[in-house]
Amino acid sequence: MVKRNIYSDLLISGGFGFNVFTDEEINRIHLATIEIMEKTGLFVGTEEALDILEKGGARVDRAKKNVKFPQYLIEDCIRSAPSKIVLYGRDPRHDVVLEGKRVNFCTFGQGVSIMELDGTVRESVKEDVGKAALLTDAMEEVDVCERSLNAGDAPNNVAPIHEAEVVFANTSKHTVYGPGNGWRAEKIIKMAQAIVGGEDALREKPICTINCSPTSPLTLDANCCTGVIACARSGVPCNLISMVMAGMSGPITLSGSLVVHNCEIIGAIVLHQLTCKGAPVLYGCSSLGFDLKRTTTPVGSPECGLLNAGAPRLAQKYMLPSFSAGG
Repeated sequence: MVKRNIYSDLLISGGFGFNVFTDEEINRIHLATIEIMEKTGLFVGTEEALDILEKGGARVDRAKKNVKFPQYLIEDCIRSAPSKIVLYGRDPRHDVVLEGKRVNFCTFGQGVSIMELDGTVRESVKEDVGKAALLTDAMEEVDVCERSLNAGDAPNNVAPIHEAEVVFANTSKHTVYGPGNGWRAEKIIKMAQAIVGGEDALREKPICTINCSPTSPLTLDANCCTGVIACARSGVPCNLISMVMAGMSGPITLSGSLVVHNCEIIGAIVLHQLTCKGAPVLYGCSSLGFDLKRTTTPVGSPECGLLNAGAPRLAQKYMLPSFSAGG
């Protein structure tokens, strides 16, 4: 029996609510997104992705690797993405339904240090990644396990694969990974296929999600493209997470940064759906503000919370499951 958590809100009483933008403002962000994607376009980093987009109806400038998206193509690909996704666990008791405004919680990555009981701080290692997953497995409040630490003792190029190995081994919940590119994503997907019994079994009940991140502003680099394509072809959910920094890689205003954010996510969704229509995808957000005085990205700032509250409103407009970074 799948797990269906409570809804975040229902418009049936005068309870507490928090809307960063009105419906009209959300629609204006959407219209600005359409205009930018039609007239300015996105940089797309691989020939394979350019081929897929051009074949699907996008206008491609090969010399500049610039892609412009007609409105009909954007809307068609949004419609083809499923509005309901089940995140399957290795144990069916941990299957989680993403639909409507249901709220679920997961861990988030990726920490690089561990504080010991005596207060000393050291670099996290592969063993810590497994222990964190085991702790997550025991926490009833957490529905999904994202690898939350870095395997600092593994070679950088394959560290995400080592992390996936110990996370798979230490939790029966649905797992989430940020492999960084398609090559590592494929290795993690092959692990999952071996666990569940093959490609078809994983496609039917995917036990993991892969995070793929555009590069702001308005760039789907090679790593993002290869990851998105690998997810779509395997049927594993793809969590598209933009990380716009308001005032640095995006406009200083929250609405302006959300327009850039939305362009990147929608562009990746088009690539994803043209690769495989109906493949599961999440509208993700880890955008935040940029401190111009200290040149830092304060994740505890009010602007970070506002951006990550605004992005799900866009996801709801498009009837897509969403992911947002929290505290």
